[in-house]
Amino acid sequence: MSTLSRRRFLSFAAALPALSSLRSGISDSDDAFLEDLSCRAFLFFWEHADPNTGLVLDRVRANGAAIPGRNLEVASIALSGFALTAMCIASDRRWMDPNRLRERVRATLRHFAYVQDHVRGWYYHFVNRKSGERAWTSELSTIDTALLLAGVLTAQQYYRDDAEIFNLAYIVYKRVDFTWMLDKRTGLLHLGWDPEAGLLRSEWAAYDEQAILFLLAIGSPTYPISSKCWYRFDRPVIEAYGYKFVGHGPLFTHQYSQAWLYLAGLRDGPPFEIDYFQNSVAATYAHRAYCLSLRGYYPNYSEHLWGITASDSDIGYVIWGDPLSRRDVDGTVVPCAPGGSLMFAPEICLPALRYMHEKFAKYIYGRYGFADAFNPQTLWVDPDVVGIDVGITLLSAENLRSGRVWRWFHQSSDVQRASEQLFRRY
Repeated sequence: MSTLSRRRFLSFAAALPALSSLRSGISDSDDAFLEDLSCRAFLFFWEHADPNTGLVLDRVRANGAAIPGRNLEVASIALSGFALTAMCIASDRRWMDPNRLRERVRATLRHFAYVQDHVRGWYYHFVNRKSGERAWTSELSTIDTALLLAGVLTAQQYYRDDAEIFNLAYIVYKRVDFTWMLDKRTGLLHLGWDPEAGLLRSEWAAYDEQAILFLLAIGSPTYPISSKCWYRFDRPVIEAYGYKFVGHGPLFTHQYSQAWLYLAGLRDGPPFEIDYFQNSVAATYAHRAYCLSLRGYYPNYSEHLWGITASDSDIGYVIWGDPLSRRDVDGTVVPCAPGGSLMFAPEICLPALRYMHEKFAKYIYGRYGFADAFNPQTLWVDPDVVGIDVGITLLSAENLRSGRVWRWFHQSSDVQRASEQLFRRY
């Protein structure tokens, strides 16, 4: 490595938070609340992952029961990435015997390295929890595979003293052929591939939740794409409710990648030079202001009761929360909206979660934490929890409390190599 590269690595590492500094604004009472919420979230991943495959059910009832009339064994590939990270958090916090957690991680990585169906290293979005077979004619998903890989590399670095776990993680990561999913003309990655129709026509053409996907592709030790691809997708600038930020999607689009990527104090190169961490802070504040702007229709929204992101509703799953659209909004509150942004804006997100708990815990807080969604105006409460929403809350809470997920992930030399190509301190 050149002297310049070494300096860049050191500069990037120095931008990571001191573990003791993040909790400075959190009271003991707040920390106890987050401990309880996080333990419950971890329990979801422990109880609903198959112990042999590590594949996790997409959703369950809030009390832990299976959902009647649903394919009882459908798992989401992305959830295994959250689950692997959850095992590391649980081990570090001693919520369970670390040896049991290590063996769950080992079994998961063995399954993905040697058993799980894949095509050129890419995995189907939904699969059978026990067999790993494709479910619901789902596609090979680039973003869901990327979220899995984020957990794989996190576990690799947490257990870096375990040669088998370290090597199994590399087998999974090195096998992913990122160049196959790249459109050579546009320099953009496709959303996925369908065995019946081939590569999906849709590409990651605008700022969304794909930052983790592009960074992992650039850092690949075997099938890397050019760092120039990072600059190919659009960054639409939004001005709403007194805030200016990039990205018009729901809050989850600002949260998922940065559950692992720590980007505070960093900017990419020209022409964008965006601090994506501060961008997500602004998006979170704008989202709260968006909810407050709807109080004329839904008077239950308030400074401490807000949050809409893709979630269940009483009419089904809805991709809502675009700050420029009121479509479909009906007064529902989604706890993982502020929950997933704890790492960005705890001063507004933590009071929101505590208010929900204080006022509605009897109805919405259960075995795995908050129900996925509820409507304080109609009194509807979702009977389910959705795995990705439980997962983003857990990782965001841990990053706020300790920064450890960010640290573990950024210990990867491949992540560092990609990061030093893209980001600089300012």
